[in-house]
Amino acid sequence: MDAVIVTGGSSGLGAAVVDAVIKAGGRPYVIDRQAPREGVEWIECDLADTRAAEQATRDLIARAGGSVDGVVTAAGMDVPGTLEEIPGEVWDRIVAVDLLATAAVIRAAVPALKQTHGGVVTISSTLGIKAVSDATAYCAAKFGVVGFTRALAAELAGQVNVTLLIPGGMRTKFFDERDAKYKPGPDAILNDPANVAAAVVFALSQPAGCAVRELVVAAETESSYP
Repeated sequence: MDAVIVTGGSSGLGAAVVDAVIKAGGRPYVIDRQAPREGVEWIECDLADTRAAEQATRDLIARAGGSVDGVVTAAGMDVPGTLEEIPGEVWDRIVAVDLLATAAVIRAAVPALKQTHGGVVTISSTLGIKAVSDATAYCAAKFGVVGFTRALAAELAGQVNVTLLIPGGMRTKFFDERDAKYKPGPDAILNDPANVAAAVVFALSQPAGCAVRELVVAAETESSYP
């Protein structure tokens, strides 16, 4: 594992993945709207613009010397609320960032990944395998990531290793701007994003001929299934 593109690498799980890649001796390259940690190559991009996301991916591959070993689609967003409450443009943006950008970045990276027999790790959520109220956009996107990744794994078998990662709740700023009723309670047990990032590096570090297809990583007291 050398060059790894990380979407959403300036904060949350993405930032933890950047740290884990560096610790493992790799070179992270970030696509985000905010700058990542100092010294990390990055391109500013609104991932809801999928054509711009594709171009940013190609540009980072060029910066990495024309080669990339991994792609981690860690960028994500959510605005909880009922289908009636969430404005259409906000609903669409959630799906664009969480699902369509995932496909766009990977699409742009596939030719380079085939050359290195690299790996892809997509980030879904426990809400990609169980549905809850007031999360129609997020569930639609994350269920979509599950289906997309499973189909992609079949499509690229033997050429690019594809891993679906399903994380539970983590201690990040993901919940900060929510209404109080949508925030985890004071007694909520959330996972450290560094633990999830370690699973990402584990998946990307598998030897030739071996692939980790799916991982669910959550706090040990969290139930991931309906």
